[in-house]
Amino acid sequence: MHGKMTMYIDQYGNRFHATTLRELREKVGGGKIGKMYVDGKDGKTYHVGYVVGKHWFNAFIPLRQAVS
Repeated sequence: MHGKMTMYIDQYGNRFHATTLRELREKVGGGKIGKMYVDGKDGKTYHVGYVVGKHWFNAFIPLRQAVS
């Protein structure tokens, strides 16, 4: 997501690290890519990850903040 190293966790708890969706797809053995959404409590819809082949991935981007 956005060219940053991202951790993806599938529905089985397997973890994958990739910078691009192409790299993620290669790591899981190929398949069609689609976006995955969830409905929030506020009524809005949020993009939370991807479906790649038979895997449903939640995406986690590391947060880096300066501490003063």
